[in-house]
Amino acid sequence: MDLDALRFGNFSQLGQAITDWEEMAKKLATLEKDARDNLGGKAAKARWTGENAAVTRSFVEKTAAEFADAHTQARTVARILADTRDELVAFRDDLTEEISRAAKKNLTVRDTGDGSFTVTLNIHPDRAAKGTTLPEHSQSDMEGLRDRVQAILRQATRSDTTAAEALRLMVDQAERGFSGADYADRDSAAKALAAAEALAKTLKKDPSEVTATELNAVNATLATYGKDPLFAEKLATSTTPDGLLTFYAGVADPYQGFGADPNRLKQAKLLQKNLGVALGTATLSDSAAMRSWEQKMVKLGPEELGTDHANNPRGFAVMSNLMRFGDYDDQFLNEYGEQLVAFDKERNVKNMSPWINNWNNGDLNFYSKNDRGRDPMTGFMEALGHNPGAATEFFSQPTGTGSGVDKESELNENLKYLTKERIWLSDAYIMGGDNKVIAGHDSLGHALEAATTGYAYDADPMAAKDPMIPGNRDMRTAETAGVMEQVAFLYGSEDGPKMLHEQSQLADSLGKMGAAYIDDIDYSMSGLGDRAKDEGLFTPKYQGRADFGEQGAINFLSVIGQNETSHGVVSAAQHLYTLSMLDAHPPTNEANMNNAHDALTTGGEVRGILDHSRVQQAEVTYKDEAEEQNKSLGRSGDWVKLGAGVVVGGGIAAIPLPGSTAAALVVAPLAADTVGNAVNTFIGHEVDKGIDKAQDDPTEKAQLTSQEFYSRGIQQQADAYATYIGADPDVKKDTNLRDWPQHIENSYFGTGSQQNDYRGRPAHKD
Repeated sequence: MDLDALRFGNFSQLGQAITDWEEMAKKLATLEKDARDNLGGKAAKARWTGENAAVTRSFVEKTAAEFADAHTQARTVARILADTRDELVAFRDDLTEEISRAAKKNLTVRDTGDGSFTVTLNIHPDRAAKGTTLPEHSQSDMEGLRDRVQAILRQATRSDTTAAEALRLMVDQAERGFSGADYADRDSAAKALAAAEALAKTLKKDPSEVTATELNAVNATLATYGKDPLFAEKLATSTTPDGLLTFYAGVADPYQGFGADPNRLKQAKLLQKNLGVALGTATLSDSAAMRSWEQKMVKLGPEELGTDHANNPRGFAVMSNLMRFGDYDDQFLNEYGEQLVAFDKERNVKNMSPWINNWNNGDLNFYSKNDRGRDPMTGFMEALGHNPGAATEFFSQPTGTGSGVDKESELNENLKYLTKERIWLSDAYIMGGDNKVIAGHDSLGHALEAATTGYAYDADPMAAKDPMIPGNRDMRTAETAGVMEQVAFLYGSEDGPKMLHEQSQLADSLGKMGAAYIDDIDYSMSGLGDRAKDEGLFTPKYQGRADFGEQGAINFLSVIGQNETSHGVVSAAQHLYTLSMLDAHPPTNEANMNNAHDALTTGGEVRGILDHSRVQQAEVTYKDEAEEQNKSLGRSGDWVKLGAGVVVGGGIAAIPLPGSTAAALVVAPLAADTVGNAVNTFIGHEVDKGIDKAQDDPTEKAQLTSQEFYSRGIQQQADAYATYIGADPDVKKDTNLRDWPQHIENSYFGTGSQQNDYRGRPAHKD
């Protein structure tokens, strides 16, 4: 900054700009509140149908979010401008004071342009008038003045340039709309940018020379600023994609640091997560610099990094492990994924994997004993599992296929390749891992969960109470339904039983997907064949609902029913959905009772398919081993325990997946936003009464013959019926009810998946 620019600076225009921005921020705060409470709040609570569900709701929610970002950006601009103005005024005052004190010592400071200045004498002693006494000064006075003025100008320049950089980066963050970057003042934004610059210098070092102490500092900085948009972009653009990947590969290399510092591997694990989060944040910027960075990263994917570390991995192998963590830009993930799949397809040869082989010892993942991170497809699937929008796009149904899927030509090529054609291998660690587990299948399931439900696979949908946050509500769309139709077709096909058996790690995910669409499955099962579907009863909760067709729904149910886990999850979801239908149609009039009847019979039919399938698979799997067969059925009966952890809200239920952490929740739709007596009979009841009696005898509890298994299945249907008619004593007198028990029983026992049956897929045989 030039000396005169600061010394004679008139900051009145800047002051007016600050006032304008502060006023704008106040107005936007009002608009944001109105958008959040009225626009967004009402949108979140509304029951959207028709075109409104697909177009209007999305537009309303995005508009409400834009008001929030606009307010944040205006407030941040005002804060940075005000803070910078105050600092510059203070520096100007300091400069003026220094110049005044210098004059008393006959010293003058002159601006010479381009940020330079000189310190000179006002009057040379030899030229002073006779009798004039000049102020005393020394060489040190001149040097001290020079240094103090220089320090003031340096600080003023830093204040001005960092403010300009922060504002420029913030504006560039969003090509359209507004940035969500939020800073209390210029100093906090400047600190974030300075931290990024300092960290970039460390990341450019040879990773083998980076100490555990330095890694600790790297992780501390990333943990503090990883989700800061300006920091993340500055860090990414101050480094190169190959430089970042080489650094992580070197730190992750198991041969680095052994015997030197046991803390190194701990720090390497933290680096994988922290750096992944920061890079994800960076990709959310729409700036030209970040778009260029992303293109370079995608192009780098197939290339070897040219490093001695971690077996000289390709870009895909390293980046896929970093992107397991963080929120990434959808377009970037899809461009990256398309390149990865194309590269992988060309090398999809038996016993010739370019990733998992005897000579590749580049372990790059620290978060699972069954996943060394050598296969980049696994890490990419994890990334999709945490980024639902990108996952839905990556597996989107091809355009022009119409409603439903009934042939392979209507399948997304990525989905078909990853589920049917790709050779997935176990990537377990030799020590501590299980080579029977294929981590890639589990991660593929996570990606499909996100693509079909709209939630990250490990999200807690009940954690979000703010309507501006996607949570506590149904996130399905026509696009997510398009993915679900493909999944149901694939796993309900003739190859479905074999696929499920060979991809057993997907069972829990398939169960969660089936549960998420249980209302659409019931709708597909209603009516006569594919005619006379009861849309009045099974009202769509979003535009473009999934269309499985009756046979498609039966096929899918008959396959996922074969597995203990997926059977239990979908059974719980069906039970809850049926009960919520009973609550939504109390026995107060004939129309409601007709709806309740159809809900019970349709639910009974779905449950019957699941249970028949489970029994048939147990018989085939264990053949003459009656005890093991009965134990398997006993475990399948334990799904009723899931009721103890069910949480409801916003028209959905969150069901805890058995044997998993609280984060592994099943999101299932309910017929109404509020629950009544019928649903409450399930929620909070740890065990079914029949199973509860066997608690004192673990052996008896674990064993269940097929006869008793069916008996308990129909009993649960009977209990639902009893709950409904028991709500009003007068209802029991209704003569129309006399045929209901037989109808419900027929619906439950009238379907199956036996080979000689007319519907469903047969049990899988090895």
